[in-house]
Amino acid sequence: MLEAAKHVHNVQVAGLSLKLRSSHNAQTVSELIKIVDEKVKDVMGANRTVSFQNALLLAALNIAEELFLLKKTATTEFDKIEERTRIILDQIEDVSATTN
Repeated sequence: MLEAAKHVHNVQVAGLSLKLRSSHNAQTVSELIKIVDEKVKDVMGANRTVSFQNALLLAALNIAEELFLLKKTATTEFDKIEERTRIILDQIEDVSATTN
């Protein structure tokens, strides 16, 4: 299996310089870093005594919570669409059966 080419990106998260290896382009990496950076800053701003390590962990948990809830919502919406599609297909089949 071929892996996508990895690029090294020099980034900063809440003032910490990192070299990040990713197959994503610079714009995508920048957007991801911005999300993490904002979450870490939010945690650190809400509690000035929290350690950097704990701020990173709490930020990760906040991001994981958002992802979990978005996936749950997407799954629910997909299930609704799937059910509506079945109903429409059944109606089409009923109409086709009565016209033949």
